[in-house]
Amino acid sequence: MRRGRGLWIGVGVALLLVLLLAANSLRTVFGLSAVDHTPEELSALLSPYYRITRPDPARFAPPHPTALLASGCDGPKDNLEAAARDLAAAGWASVQVDSHGPRGLLTAEVWRLVCAGQLLNGSERAADLAVALDDVRRMDFADPGRIALIGASHGGWAILELLAFHGIDKVPGPLTRWPDSIAAEGLAGVNAAVLAYPYCGPVSRVALEGWQADIPVRMLLVKDDAIVDETDCLELAARMQARGREVRVEEFTGVTHGFDQREKSALSTLTFDAEAAERARRLSLDFLAETQSRRQP
Repeated sequence: MRRGRGLWIGVGVALLLVLLLAANSLRTVFGLSAVDHTPEELSALLSPYYRITRPDPARFAPPHPTALLASGCDGPKDNLEAAARDLAAAGWASVQVDSHGPRGLLTAEVWRLVCAGQLLNGSERAADLAVALDDVRRMDFADPGRIALIGASHGGWAILELLAFHGIDKVPGPLTRWPDSIAAEGLAGVNAAVLAYPYCGPVSRVALEGWQADIPVRMLLVKDDAIVDETDCLELAARMQARGREVRVEEFTGVTHGFDQREKSALSTLTFDAEAAERARRLSLDFLAETQSRRQP
């Protein structure tokens, strides 16, 4: 009898844990966070960790078009550094928005919980991007009328969540309110978004809402992605295209999630692919050049 009772208690505890994990994962859909911050408080947390790269001023006079870069769930890695260098060579400034360092989420034991959706969800990182956008608009080297959002994996999810929350009278993650410039101007000046193998699945606001902003989006997806289900992004892209939004999709075959990142954790099954990384780089830069050329003077 005691053994049977112990078994049922064990099953009950397991079910409770599953429910708690599911509830925690669903926080992102509703924009919930464990800690609330004003935009000023969140900026004070994040801004010391911004990694700013500027183009050669002898070749490119400021103010510069500026990209906000958001990393995967393991924090800023070499792919963001490579993107910053490529952008600078093309005349762009960039700001890497580090969501991990300020929160002490850089060790493998912790950032794996980010990857599992249990810490620092997409909505919380969307709040980081909203605050960073507000900060960038005030940086003297940045042109607030020429801004792009670039994210890899979890960072791409964060960008999608920012797009989804904007325009629905709800703020993402821990924010108590939108930053002043977003409250006043929305996403004006954001002219492009590039998303490498992002999460578009059911535990996201964007899967429910889509987005309203008329911002050209390019998705770089991995066919048969073992980390995120790329079919969710294909379905989202088709739905947004039907609404008249510009969404371009490029599928990469024969590569893994994170194909453009050399730095991997121990025992990772993901593989860097130089040819695919170069193709993604060219597609991204061409897309940025095209979308900025449409900008009205």
